[in-house]
Amino acid sequence: MNLAAFFQAICGGLFAALPAYAANFIPPKGCEVYLTAQLHNCQVANYYTCSSDPAGDQWVSYADGKGAYFLSHIDSETRWIEAQSLETGEIDRLDQGASKDNASYSTLLASGRDDYDFITRNNFAQTQRFVGADTLTGESVTIDGVPLEKCSFELSEYDAQNRKLSTRSGVQYVSRKYRIFLSGPERFENAAGESQSYDDSPARFDFPGDPGFSSETPEYDCDMMMTGFSPAGGRG
Repeated sequence: MNLAAFFQAICGGLFAALPAYAANFIPPKGCEVYLTAQLHNCQVANYYTCSSDPAGDQWVSYADGKGAYFLSHIDSETRWIEAQSLETGEIDRLDQGASKDNASYSTLLASGRDDYDFITRNNFAQTQRFVGADTLTGESVTIDGVPLEKCSFELSEYDAQNRKLSTRSGVQYVSRKYRIFLSGPERFENAAGESQSYDDSPARFDFPGDPGFSSETPEYDCDMMMTGFSPAGGRG
């Protein structure tokens, strides 16, 4: 599950215009970038690990043409340990104790399907429940030399009163080597029935030594003006 794509959809943010921001991503002290992914829709993601974290944990920072906007921390099972909106100040954290069925990357890879039902709580005293499933389609693709597997998914978000706030569905890409999800073509629908389709698929991968490694400047589709709706109420 790619949390940044979900955040982007609920905030109505298909980011637009040519990038006016140009810089390299500098990770926190004690952390090291290992992969930069240039994504469609004028976005770039930098994946990094930190020596102080438990084994298998990793972070990803997303930037658009205006700079970094979202930060996500996952564990070895790709559970959403923490997510930060750098624009709104919202910080969501996984409540493992309250969750019925935490996501399991190992289950997905071993059986081809993983169902989940988990709870997050944020620093604005809001609770979200996420219910869904990831299913490997059996299809493999190679993007810029990186082998990936296609994974279909459906994910619904509920508030503390169990009212449905939104639904996401589509296809993402799975990397067994790096134990991450990457966005693909998706559809988002909010509680008002407003829908939006988008595709943030990876376009290029940069590794240490590549010219684009650790770049925070997106390079793909930045000359295309994109618009999206702004769901009232955001995350509830």
